[in-house]
Amino acid sequence: MKIAVCDDDSQELARISTFVDTYRLNKRVGLICKTFQNATELLITFNRSDYDILFLDILMPGLTGMEAAHEIRSFDKEVKIVFLTSSPEFAVESYEVKSYDYILKPVSKEKLYSLLDAVIAEEQKPLEGLTVKTKSGLTRILFSNLAFIEVINKKLYFNLADGSVREVTSTLAELEDKLLTLPEFVKVHRSYIVNLWQVGELRPKELITLAGKSVPISRLLSGKVREIYMKHLFLEKGVE
Repeated sequence: MKIAVCDDDSQELARISTFVDTYRLNKRVGLICKTFQNATELLITFNRSDYDILFLDILMPGLTGMEAAHEIRSFDKEVKIVFLTSSPEFAVESYEVKSYDYILKPVSKEKLYSLLDAVIAEEQKPLEGLTVKTKSGLTRILFSNLAFIEVINKKLYFNLADGSVREVTSTLAELEDKLLTLPEFVKVHRSYIVNLWQVGELRPKELITLAGKSVPISRLLSGKVREIYMKHLFLEKGVE
C-alpha cells in the first residue's frame, strides 16, 4: 500500500512518517510512505493511482490542502484522502471532495493506527489471497500475510508473517502462476517462493524474513534475485 503525507510542519511530517514506519514493522505489512512539505510539490509528482492513501494538511501556505484535494479529485477518484487539521470546522467541506476521514493535529499514534487498520481491512479482498487445503480443512491465506512457501518432501509449507506455518496439500507448480504474476513474489530457489514485503535482509546465499527465518537462494538465481530485491527496496524507500 502506498501512502503520501503532505504537511508544511516538518515536525508533524516526521512524527507521522515515524508512526507509519513503526506500524509497517509491527504489523509486517507492505507500506511505502513518501512525504511532501507543500501541496504544489505533491501535485507536480502526483499521477493517477500513485497512492492508496493521502494524508493532507488543510492549512498550508500557498496552495491549501483543500485546494489540492479538489485538483486531485479531478483526475483521481479512488485515492483515500485523509485531512490533517487543527480544527474540526473543515469536516463539512471535506465531504465535497469525498474525503475518507480527517484527523485532528497533533496526530496520535492510536488514531493513525486505527485508520490504517480500517483501510487495510477494506483492501483485503477475496482475490488478494489463496484458499488452500490444510489438515484441518480449507484455510484462507492473504498474500499480505504470506512470508514464503517452502517445499519439503513433496509437501508445501506456508510460512506466515507471524512465524506460524500451515502445511498445505498442493504442489508448487499449481501456485506459481498465481503468485509469480504479483510483483512482490519471487522464486528464489526451486523449493521456495518469497514475498519481498516480508524480507528484512538480503545476504549472499540467503534471505532473512521479518520474522527472522532464513530462506536459501539458489546459486543460479542469486543474480536475478538480488536485482529484483534491489528494485523492490528502492520502491519501498520511495526512490524514483
